[in-house]
Amino acid sequence: MNCMSFEQIFFDALSDATRRRILLLLLKADERCVCELYQALKQPQPTVSRHLAILREAKLVLVRKEGTWAYYRLHPQLPLWASRIIQLMADGSGENLAIEKASATACCG
Repeated sequence: MNCMSFEQIFFDALSDATRRRILLLLLKADERCVCELYQALKQPQPTVSRHLAILREAKLVLVRKEGTWAYYRLHPQLPLWASRIIQLMADGSGENLAIEKASATACCG
């Protein structure tokens, strides 16, 4: 049995660039449809879903199902230090992670 602390799990999740980008996208919105995420990341849906599963297991994100759609958001009970680190990543990323509205409405209704 692996007894990693939340800190270890958090930083392990941040070790991957795709997961960091997902967290930054979620930081900019209350929630995002999974299709918005894979379109913004320009990665296949199975790849993004695998990373989202890791973030869910790490308790960094929550998912809400609505019909066939899955909507993700940052976990509202993240420790303040973890939220602050994600915010600092966003402040220093310099990366444009905009989601095009036309593609978002086409996939999620």
